[in-house]
Amino acid sequence: MSPTFALPPTFLGLEHRDPAGASLVVAGIPFDLGTTNRSGTREGPAAIRRASRMLADGANPMGWIDPAGLSVADAGDFSIALGDIPASLALIEEQAAGFGHLMAMGGDHTVTLALLRALHRRNGPVGLVHFDAHLDTWPDNFGQSLAHGSPFYAAIREGLVEPRRMIQVGIRSPVPKEVHDWTAAQGVTIVSAEEVHLSGPEAVAARIRSVLGQGPSYLSFDIDAIDPGQAPGTGTPEVGGLFTWQVMAMLRRLKGLHFVGMDVVEVAPAYDVAEITALAAASILWQYMTNMVYNQ
Repeated sequence: MSPTFALPPTFLGLEHRDPAGASLVVAGIPFDLGTTNRSGTREGPAAIRRASRMLADGANPMGWIDPAGLSVADAGDFSIALGDIPASLALIEEQAAGFGHLMAMGGDHTVTLALLRALHRRNGPVGLVHFDAHLDTWPDNFGQSLAHGSPFYAAIREGLVEPRRMIQVGIRSPVPKEVHDWTAAQGVTIVSAEEVHLSGPEAVAARIRSVLGQGPSYLSFDIDAIDPGQAPGTGTPEVGGLFTWQVMAMLRRLKGLHFVGMDVVEVAPAYDVAEITALAAASILWQYMTNMVYNQ
C-alpha cells in the first residue's frame, strides 16, 4: 500500500473507476459566484481531496467499515459557466442528474439548489437535514436572488423539499426576523448551535430522525456549521458553532435513514489552518459513506 502522501489525487486516493457502475459517486463543484463575504470556495474540492488521504489507511473504527472498499467512484469536477450563476446551476443540474447517488463537494451553498433540482427529477420532494450557521432562506442576497444565502428559499418555493421533513442544525448567525419567521412558518424545524451544546448530539440526532422519518432525504452540510476555531477555512465564519466531535457523533447516529444524496460546501482553503477545515469536510463525507453500508 502506498503511503498517504503518494496516493492518487482523488477522494480517499480512489483508483479511477467508472462512475456509471458505482453505487456512490463523489464529484467536486468548483464554484463561488454566489458568495457574499469572502470568496475562494472554488478551491474547496481540491483541498477536500488532499485532506481525505488522511482517512485512506484503514477502516472506520465505529463499525469497522472501510469506505474505500465500497463501490465508490470519484467523477472529477463538474463544469460551470464562468461568471454566470443561472447557467452554472443549469450545467450542474444536468451533470448531477447523470448519477444515482451523488456526494458533492462544493463550492458555495448556491450549488445545493441545482443538486436538489436534479434529485427532484428522480425522487420528487425530499426531506432535508441542513447543518449550517445560517438559515439560507433569504429571498435575496443584496439584490441577487440566486446566491449562497438563498438556496433553501428557492428549494421550498419550487417544491424540491418537504418543509415539514426539513431540519436545520447549528443555526446562530444574525438574521432578519422576517426571514426566520417565514422559515418556521413553512414547517421547518430550526435547531440552534446552543441547543446542540446544551442537549447533546444524541438528543439532536434523535430529533433529526424524528423529523426525517423513513422517506427519501438529503444531507447538506455547510462547513461553517462548525465553530471557526475548528474550521476557519470558510467565507462566512460565525462564533459559537458546533465542534467536530459533536458533528461526527450526530452523523454516526443517522445510520439507516433513507439518504439519497448529500453535499459538503463552503470550504475556502485560503483561510484554512493546517488543512483542519478540509479534513473536517472529508471526514463528513467519509462518515456518510460508512453510514451507507447500513442502507444496503
